[in-house]
Amino acid sequence: MSALFARIVVLVSGAAILVVETLATRLVAPYVGLTLESTTAVIGVALAGIAAGAALGGRWADVLPPRQVAAGALLVGGLGVLGVRPLVRLLGPVLGAGPAAALLLVAASTLIAVTALAMVTPAVTRARLSDVSRAGTVVGSLSAAGTLGSLAGTFLTGFVLVTFLPVSAILLVTAAACLLLAPVVAAARPRRATTGAVTAAVVLSLALVAVPGRCDVDTVYYCARVEIDPARPSGRVLVLDDLRHSYVDLADPAHLEFAYTRRFADAVDATFPAGAPLAAVHLGGGGFTMPRWLAATRPGTRSTVLEVDRGVVELARRDLRADAIPGMELRVGDARTTVGDLPAGSADLVVGDAFGARSVPWPLATAEFVDGMRRVLRPGGVYVLNVIDNDPRRLLAAEAATVADRFPHVALLVRPDQLAPGGGGNAVLVASDHPLDLDAMEVRAAARGEPGSVLGPDAVRLLSGDADVLTDDHAPVDQLLTPYRAA
Repeated sequence: MSALFARIVVLVSGAAILVVETLATRLVAPYVGLTLESTTAVIGVALAGIAAGAALGGRWADVLPPRQVAAGALLVGGLGVLGVRPLVRLLGPVLGAGPAAALLLVAASTLIAVTALAMVTPAVTRARLSDVSRAGTVVGSLSAAGTLGSLAGTFLTGFVLVTFLPVSAILLVTAAACLLLAPVVAAARPRRATTGAVTAAVVLSLALVAVPGRCDVDTVYYCARVEIDPARPSGRVLVLDDLRHSYVDLADPAHLEFAYTRRFADAVDATFPAGAPLAAVHLGGGGFTMPRWLAATRPGTRSTVLEVDRGVVELARRDLRADAIPGMELRVGDARTTVGDLPAGSADLVVGDAFGARSVPWPLATAEFVDGMRRVLRPGGVYVLNVIDNDPRRLLAAEAATVADRFPHVALLVRPDQLAPGGGGNAVLVASDHPLDLDAMEVRAAARGEPGSVLGPDAVRLLSGDADVLTDDHAPVDQLLTPYRAA
């Protein structure tokens, strides 16, 4: 085996491992959520597979022909890559959500592929070691090639491939590269093994595209779909990964289904004159529920929407008539950076409803970001922020402390049962540099069935307790979040 060919083989196997690892987070998110636990499970399982593969590959290459070990590893690894997505889609609904389910789902779907592909480097290294005096050069050059392959797999997948290709196509190309390389590495083609491998590859390739999943669209960030509300024929629900993210009624743009959006509306209507048009900034587009509601109830409103995921935008345009919302300007990009392009004092209202899985993305949760919201708001403007958390509500406490650290007037809109032991869900923080009309908010909340759900500054301070203010230097949002209700 020539030095150049050996480096190519190791580079391809290293790239394939990182393609699988990068895509695994996206694949399991519709079933276990995109949380710190699921991301940790993907990294941990990949490292375990790499360690096991390195040990097994080296051991087998000492007792079997190294080229045959490398070829077999590429074959099994390629077939394993084909099986990742079907296994996730078959096992995901069975395992459910939670940290343990995330670990099991990732391991069951990716461990075989990663372990097999990690066996390639030690086997190829053993095949190249004909002279002990040059062992360091051989080991070093192949280790470098494997690392370069890992970098290529990471950057190509994250920056290029997921933008232009569906996940199934990326997996097919990755598996094909491994499977086509295997017989070349082996330099032999036993008919029975070849026939079996081809059959397995065909079956798994069909399963890769045929086993149904939960997505209408694989966006850069989400498995996204739009569902029809069976109780309301014109109602549509946008589901991102495993969460019902937005609800819109195509026949009634003023309809607000989710409780937290009604709390947004209470804050707006209690602060500004009825029907008066506003200048609004929306952090996160999703189903574009609030821009739609503002356009319907306050004609002439100008809404600027900052949405990071172009795929979600395209889905909303196709299935949720987002393009028909009057007065809406859409800017695709990360809200932390794009909000800096907005003029100071240009908005009456900022609506914070951007989520990375179950929590506000940490760059949008810090005091420095809240300072940016104060800059954009006019005097008397209002910042409303949706926060999801469950008992013991450490994230909600920290976010309340952070907003209260920057705004002199803060209220919390949340039902009393949500603050009871074991409770949780969506809560809305309302902040302004002018006093808030809490009585008007309470009247509106009671009228729609949530009496006692408006908490003033004293209650917010009590809820915050000794929670730290989140900053760019320290914002452990995922660690503070309690994403699952207690049984």
